[in-house]
Formats: sequence, C-alpha cells, structure tokens
Amino acid sequence: MSHYKVAIIKGDGIGPEVIDEAKKVLDAVSYAHHFTLDYHDYLLGGAAIDRVGVPLPDETLKGCMQSQAILLGAVGGEKWDSLESHLRPEAGLLGLRKALDVYANLRPAVVYDELIDASTLKPEVIRGTDIMVVRELTGGIYFGQPRVKEENKALNTMIYTREEVRRVAKVAFEIAMGRKKRVCSIDKANVLEVSQMWREEVNALAKEYPDVSLTHMYVDNAAMQLIRNPKQFDVIVTGNLFGDILSDEASMLSGSIGLLPSASLGSQVALYEPIHGSAPDIAKQGIANPIATIASAAMMLRHSFKQEEAAKSIENAIIKALKQGYRTPDIASFGAKNLCSTDDMGSLIADLVSKGE
Repeated sequence: MSHYKVAIIKGDGIGPEVIDEAKKVLDAVSYAHHFTLDYHDYLLGGAAIDRVGVPLPDETLKGCMQSQAILLGAVGGEKWDSLESHLRPEAGLLGLRKALDVYANLRPAVVYDELIDASTLKPEVIRGTDIMVVRELTGGIYFGQPRVKEENKALNTMIYTREEVRRVAKVAFEIAMGRKKRVCSIDKANVLEVSQMWREEVNALAKEYPDVSLTHMYVDNAAMQLIRNPKQFDVIVTGNLFGDILSDEASMLSGSIGLLPSASLGSQVALYEPIHGSAPDIAKQGIANPIATIASAAMMLRHSFKQEEAAKSIENAIIKALKQGYRTPDIASFGAKNLCSTDDMGSLIADLVSKGE
C-alpha cells in the first residue's frame, strides 16, 4: 500500500473550512483506492503572523520541504493589509513558492455543462471550453531586482533567463502532448526585450515537440480572444505578470472562482491550492464553495502521487454532484435543486467517491 506525506496549510478566512472538506474527500478516495495519506498541519499567512509574528515560519518551510506535497487553503485579509509588505500574508506565500522553486503554475479553466448559464458570456461562446493556463511563477517582475519606491517615483524590474523560460515552456508542451497538442505562448514581444527572448526560447524548444502546434499571441490580444473565442485555446504558457491576469480572466469563464483549482510544480515539492482568495467576509458561515480546493486535491493525486484513477474519481464526483443539482450559494442561481453548505458539498462528493459514482 502506497503512503504519502502531505503538508496541510489551512491559512486564513475560508481556508480552514474548504481544506477540511478536501481532506474529507481525500480520506474517502484513499480508502477506495488503497493508499494512505499522512497529514501534518503548518501555519502560513495571517494565521502565522498572529501566532508567531511572521508570515512564513521556519517550521512551516522545513515541514513543507520534508513533505511530498502541500495542500493550501488561502491566505490574506484586510486585517493585515496595513503591515509592511514583507510582513503581509502574501509575502509568506511568495516566499514559500520561491523556496520550493515551484516555477510552473497550472490553472485549468473548465466550463461545466451544468453551469453553462453561470458565466456572463453566451452559452454558445463558452460551451466546451477546456483551457490549461501554465503561468511562470518564480521569476519576472514580481521578483526582479532592483525594486524601488521613492517619494516621486517607483521602479520594478522584469527579468527572465533563458533557462527559466525553457523549463516552464517544457511543462506546457508536455501537458499539451496529453491534450489537444496545441500551445499558445503569450507575450508582448512587439514592445519588451524580455518577451522577445521568451519567444525565441519557446520557438527553440518547440522543435523538440514536432507533434505540438505552437502559436504566439500578444497579451492584449489574448485578453480579448479569451472573451471572444475561448475554445480556440488548449494550453497557454506565459510569464508571471501576464499569467496572473489572464488566468483570473479565464477563471471567470466558468462563472465562479470557487470552482477552479491550481497546481504549482517545480523541482521539489509541489503546492496545490484553489485560485480564490481567503474571502474573510464569508468565513465561518458555512457558505464557501469547497469544489476548487477539492479539485486541487485531485490535481495533487495526479501530479505528485501519480494516482490518476483516484484523481479522476474525485473529478467525476464533482461533475455528478453538479448534475444532481447540488449548489453552494455562489452558484445557487444556476440550476440549483439542492442548496447546500460547505460541509454538505464536501460530504456529498466524498460519498460519491466512496460509492465509485
């Protein structure tokens, strides 16, 4: 029987609630597929600041590095917004990503047929949309030096090395090989030298994947095309800043940010988290949608543990729950037959996994 060590970071706001439901589903799927999970809890973000005074405690970093995967709820909130930037919750998350060297952020944007009306776009535009955004996560303008804020001016620096571009592009091409074999690389090569080098390196790597069709698109056009015709995209690969913006845009094709997961992969331990924030305004009310976190757990099983059938069983259970009309409040206006709480949704998906449905 396989055994896996998982670092659990519940985080802030609704994080603890959605993580509890993901663990419930993981327990069900591990029993059904004959493997075990060993959970270890660690602090990050606002919860860590309140407890020990820093957003990324040494104990958390050490524990994560000694695990096989990390499942994270969400961090942040207005409570800590007045702190200096290096002491805010987000600094802890950025620091963890950098220490783990999780350079490839995978964000699927899938439109469920059962929620086709949840999007603000016409059904005929989005039906069948299935996009994987691969965002470079540890380089670019978020990490470039120097960075300066003075009274009358401020400066940030966008830097990429060829190796940083090549390794994230390789992830995108490998993923495309298992999908529709199409990669769209998004940049701003008509203006930025960094993007010109990005495009050169992606073109060079593409020669190693002759079965994959590669196209390039400027980021401003890509932002428009995601709304005009999202089904034209299969795998998107792009830099940190552009990926941050475009993946959030793509997420809204589904109609709710509470549905979509993410995985951050690299050379060490991978990090899995929903793309939504900590939503402190609805914390402890039992109304948060746990599906994004549960789907993130499925990605963990697939990418870190190679438990493909277990991952599929979770994803199938999510679809089954939606088909049966179960909805949390954020998607209640779209085909709801059974309005359910955070706990209800997690229990339902866990039960469907246990029954193999």
